Amino acid sequence: MLTFGGSELDRASALREDRDWVAARLVDGASRSVAAGSDGVLLADASPPHLLRARLTDCAGVEPQSAILLGLERGGAIFARDLDDLDPPARARVSEGGRITSLREAGALLAPSEGGLAAYLAALLHWHRSHRFCAHCGAPTVIELAGASRRCTRYGTQHFPRTDPAVIVVVENADRLLLGRRPGWPRNQYSVLAGFVAPGESLAEAAAREVHEESGIVIRDPVFVASQPWPFPASLMLGLEARSDGGDPVAKDDELEDVRWFARETVGAALVGGSATLVLPPAISIARFLIERWWRAAD
Repeated sequence: MLTFGGSELDRASALREDRDWVAARLVDGASRSVAAGSDGVLLADASPPHLLRARLTDCAGVEPQSAILLGLERGGAIFARDLDDLDPPARARVSEGGRITSLREAGALLAPSEGGLAAYLAALLHWHRSHRFCAHCGAPTVIELAGASRRCTRYGTQHFPRTDPAVIVVVENADRLLLGRRPGWPRNQYSVLAGFVAPGESLAEAAAREVHEESGIVIRDPVFVASQPWPFPASLMLGLEARSDGGDPVAKDDELEDVRWFARETVGAALVGGSATLVLPPAISIARFLIERWWRAAD
């Protein structure tokens, strides 16, 4: 299972509309909170690694309309706490028994269900931080549906969290893989090409456009393979495989500093850490999954 894609939480879509039910969960001894800030998620100082689940004893008096409910876990409610909203003493209380870990590092440590919850937590809190004001009129917004939306206080416009779709494409030609390198990446690191889906595009159209814009290479027969939530801050990566009739790739925009074909043998060596010329993306990424899948297909 891909990192960040394994959440088993019941998001309680219907129950969250009931403010009395939400209020009761805030004082329910079975309820817990998980926390994150802009610097990472709060993991417990325990093994195996998992998100710290704190009791809600410090939530007494919180109005249901200001609560951010993530969902239900084994019958108990799980709420989100934004560490960025807390003063230092409150942050210290909430963080007791845990440690802040970057989301990327956490993704490499956590089991799939915990990684999925961490991605959900971080992405939803980021959305709330960045949508405190209405995009239409600039008026303040307030939380509704226990955190599933926000409402403009002037005109009542309702805003829902959005996810940005992005294509990420394995392109093959004659047993070679097309990989590009962005400025600032670690030495010799390359990855498959990716980019956001533009308005009015299908996935196939977005894949063809992005690959051609970044490398000059024309692709054909794109096929969807898998998807991965990528909460940095709010993307959904849509993985595709495609073929090309070849050509000399050229980095055509400012996003890449180099793009080239890599032989299967070179990619295989990089996957086991034996290449001096190629470093591949980290294991938590769908990019690595797609590359490994392409390489194994020859076996």
